[in-house]
Amino acid sequence: MDENEIISALAALAQTTRLSTFRLLVRREPDGVPAGELARLIDVPQNTMSAHLATLSRAGLVVGERRSRSIIYRADLDRFRDVALYLLKDCCGGRADLCAPLNADLNPCCPASEETHGKRR
Repeated sequence: MDENEIISALAALAQTTRLSTFRLLVRREPDGVPAGELARLIDVPQNTMSAHLATLSRAGLVVGERRSRSIIYRADLDRFRDVALYLLKDCCGGRADLCAPLNADLNPCCPASEETHGKRR
C-alpha cells in the first residue's frame, strides 16, 4: 500500500459512525451485515449509512456483495491488516523485546501470558 491509500483508510475511520460501522462489521465476520440492518444497528438513517459505506468502500475497508435485493457488507480484514502493518513497520527499531507487549495486545484471540504482560506494567 502506498501512503495515499493509508491516509484514505485512516481518514475513512476518523469519523464516529464509520468507525462504529467498521468495528461492527469486524465483529460480524465472516457473515457480514445487510446495509439496512447496519443503519438500524448504528441508529442512523439508511441514506446516511449509504454515504458512510461508500466512504469506507472507497478506502478499501469494506466490501459489498449483492444477494438478491440486499447488499451484504463485510470488513476487508486483509486491507485493514495492511494498514496496521504499515503503521507498525519497523516497530521499536527492530527490538523484539520492546515490540512483544504490542504484538501480544494485537492478538486478542490468543491472550498473552501473564509474564509478557507483567513486563509491560
